[in-house]
Amino acid sequence: MNPILTVAAKEFRDDFRNRWTIALTILFALLALGIAWFGSAAAGRVGFTSFDATLASLTTLGAFVIPLIGLLIAYDSIVGERDDGTLLLMLSYPLARGQLVAGKFLGHCGALAAATLAGFGLAVTIMQWMQPPEQTMQAWLQIARFILSASLLGASFVGLACLISVQTADKSRAAGLALVGWLVSVVLFDLALLALLVVSGGNPLERAVYPYLLLFNPVDVFRLVNLTALGDGAGNDLLTGMTAHHVYPPALLYALLLGWAVAPFAWALLAFRRKEI
Repeated sequence: MNPILTVAAKEFRDDFRNRWTIALTILFALLALGIAWFGSAAAGRVGFTSFDATLASLTTLGAFVIPLIGLLIAYDSIVGERDDGTLLLMLSYPLARGQLVAGKFLGHCGALAAATLAGFGLAVTIMQWMQPPEQTMQAWLQIARFILSASLLGASFVGLACLISVQTADKSRAAGLALVGWLVSVVLFDLALLALLVVSGGNPLERAVYPYLLLFNPVDVFRLVNLTALGDGAGNDLLTGMTAHHVYPPALLYALLLGWAVAPFAWALLAFRRKEI
């Protein structure tokens, strides 16, 4: 078997063997069902409501949770092997450094994609079963788009975690940098954009530049893939209002998500090949 696939299969099995990924799958399903069932509690009612509004809420949930999980399952991919004293042993086998990093990256991406598909897929399938009028081809295409984009978002942060793992000297520092990466990408980036809009008063120049600034963050690209397709009235009025006059080709958004996954992974490959162990 190809060495890359061997390492990937091992990482995939390890992710499920330690029950972390299984717990993650259950967490995804429970959170998704909870949001779908209690999302209208503030309006004085519970139960499944609009499918579009539910999918918008799931997108918001995924934008916070998936990057964190991607970072946590892969931040110790290389530095953990070094701390445990097994890295030199692994590299003594007929296994190139690039093959080791690639195998770990693919294995963690596969585990996260499987958890996303099983967790969110199960929850949305239950929603579809509970809402017969919503069982349309368009709804299933929206589900497929959500799961595909969520998997690519997870791969983006697995790649970032691999880069952090290659560049750091110990697991505690890698964990800290992973949390900083999550905070910057998920929280601070959007806060900075909003602060810029508030300070500038939303002048025409800022409104023209804002749609392009969103593309510099994989979390916002993930939101654009899902929320812009839902249109107004699904709980995403701020994003659609600020990007109303800008059209994002779906192929471009998916290409950007793929690029956000490949770029840090390629950087990790290059860095690990040059790094002294």
